[in-house]
Amino acid sequence: MSDEALAARAAQGDAAAFDALVRAHTDRMYRVALRVCGDPADAEDVVQDAWIAAWRGLSGFRGEAKVSTWLYRVVSNTAVAHLRRRRPTASLTGVEVVDQGPTPEGQALLRERAAAVHRAIAALEPGQRVPLVLREFEGLSYAEVAEVLGVEVTVLHRRLHRARVALLAKLRELR
Repeated sequence: MSDEALAARAAQGDAAAFDALVRAHTDRMYRVALRVCGDPADAEDVVQDAWIAAWRGLSGFRGEAKVSTWLYRVVSNTAVAHLRRRRPTASLTGVEVVDQGPTPEGQALLRERAAAVHRAIAALEPGQRVPLVLREFEGLSYAEVAEVLGVEVTVLHRRLHRARVALLAKLRELR
């Protein structure tokens, strides 16, 4: 059954259809929340809150966007709201480093670099962090990210440019 059909059934109160949506999309939503919030525990809370918001908002889902795009919007908005309520932290417990270093020193250098990137991303404002995470880490197209954020693609291009410039500046500061 398609996501759209599941969403329509869930909007009518079908808990099994909603459960199928949860199983299909929780991993992606968690990745977004983790990269936006920077902390695994916060990301889990955000995903739970996002699913509650999605359940409550299903009756207003008109099907103009894909269900996955709508869910990205819900989790992004929930993560930003969470950050506003709480100072962002730069927890690195969720950092995944690819083992490409042939020596322990090389591996340590890779972990150090990955940690620096994650600290720099965590230091960005949510308005810069969210589009960057959706585009660069989740691989959404420009059109999809613009739809999630509710902006025109040209506006998104400017936001992403500013986010990338800010990220480079943060990385330079961390050197």
